[in-house]
Amino acid sequence: MPFDSLNWPKVNKNNVAYNFDIVLFWLALGLLGLGVVMVYSSSVAIADNSVLLGGSPYRFLVRHLFALSIGFMLALLAIQIPVRYWEAIAPVFFVLGLIMLVAVLVPWIGHEANGSRRWFRFAGFSFQPSEFMKFATVLYAADYTIRKGVHISSFKRGFLPLFAVMVLTGSLLLREPDFGAFVVITAIAMGVLFLGGMNLKLLIALTVLLCVAFIGLIYSSDYRTARIFGFLNPFEDPLKTGYQLTHSLMAFGRGELFGVGLGGSIEKLHYLPEPHTDFILAVIGEEMGFLGVALTVAAFGWLTLRMIMIGNQAARLERYFSALVAQGVAIWIGFQALINMGVNVGALPTKGLTLPLLSFGGSGLMMNCLAIGLIFRIDYENRALMKGINL
Repeated sequence: MPFDSLNWPKVNKNNVAYNFDIVLFWLALGLLGLGVVMVYSSSVAIADNSVLLGGSPYRFLVRHLFALSIGFMLALLAIQIPVRYWEAIAPVFFVLGLIMLVAVLVPWIGHEANGSRRWFRFAGFSFQPSEFMKFATVLYAADYTIRKGVHISSFKRGFLPLFAVMVLTGSLLLREPDFGAFVVITAIAMGVLFLGGMNLKLLIALTVLLCVAFIGLIYSSDYRTARIFGFLNPFEDPLKTGYQLTHSLMAFGRGELFGVGLGGSIEKLHYLPEPHTDFILAVIGEEMGFLGVALTVAAFGWLTLRMIMIGNQAARLERYFSALVAQGVAIWIGFQALINMGVNVGALPTKGLTLPLLSFGGSGLMMNCLAIGLIFRIDYENRALMKGINL
């Protein structure tokens, strides 16, 4: 299909205005490009191991580019689909996500690695259903809020049904276990409910209940307790509970202001665990210094702000589902990025969460691209409506 035949938001012929958010476009493209460079750089030592086993030194780069190509196609697909269709299929997506969370726990269906059963594997490729569930939660929470309308603040008709759904989703995620995804999905649902107008007292009650549940989960497992409190003083046990964080901090320390240069990281050479996924920001800090980290943080902040602004514009146009979806995606990407950055610098306990748009990980990258594509569709429809075009 020729590119021009796609229903892609096009540039105005007089080059005065764009029919899509050009700032959001370049921010997303810049972060994705940085991700390609840093995934290749940070996975060099692991790729060397794959060479010894008869693999390719470009193994992770090729897989990342493959996932990115699928992500681009999903983004283009999302741009073609009117938002009203996304609203119609939101419950279907959520039910499909629940089915996948159940299926991944079945031993002969789900793949287990490092004590967790979080992936489907087929023909050498894997898919993580919790990443799909993040996207499905954005759609479902927005749709739920719109459907409930004035009843969203009712304890019986607004609070209890969603609380039951969150408990079910959380119990499935914790069986994998995937505590990090549970935290992000909870934040998405809570954020969308707050923006949708849920009664503040009910929201506070839900927050308190979830906090009590989190504390119970932490103290119910010695492993979780060690990880939670290990970040407070990682150098007390640098070879066990503090191992990842101490090497992450050393990477930032080596980078200083301008970094040691692209490809010059030492910590990625089998010292820092997961340098191409959870701790890719530490490698950025070592190779590009404080300046590189500051620009990365600023890019994520600006990206999140642009998505919130698109949501605000949709709300002013009385397109409330679109508004909640745009702001829900902003909460998802912004909150997950904030957690990942906090973990990398030792401000938060270690969690298995990747840095959106940057880290290696096909499922997360594809879902991020799909969500960004939907944001472009929302922005496109906003601009069309402001021009008097009814799509």
